[in-house]
Amino acid sequence: MGQAAKVTGAWRAWVLQLFKTLHRTRQQVFKNDTRALEARIKINEEFKSNKSETSPKKIEELIKIGSDVELLLRTSVIQGIHTDHNTLKLVPRKELLVENVPYCDAPTQKQ
Repeated sequence: MGQAAKVTGAWRAWVLQLFKTLHRTRQQVFKNDTRALEARIKINEEFKSNKSETSPKKIEELIKIGSDVELLLRTSVIQGIHTDHNTLKLVPRKELLVENVPYCDAPTQKQ
């Protein structure tokens, strides 16, 4: 097996792992929201459109973009449910509920 085949295999594994991770995150973030769960189509389209990419630099760039999207979805998206025409009930996932750090007007000086 040549060096090029090894590199291609490694990229393939990273891309496949990212694909699976994005879909798992999508299912968690948009749970019970059939319209938002259609993000599946966009994820699949993006991966399909770049399927024949061979440039390691471009593949690395695409993996970085996909990883950033997954992190953003996982850490920043909160579901909201319309309970009234002017009311929205937020449904944060457990992993988003972190201890709040109190604000301090006078930060301490490092010594």
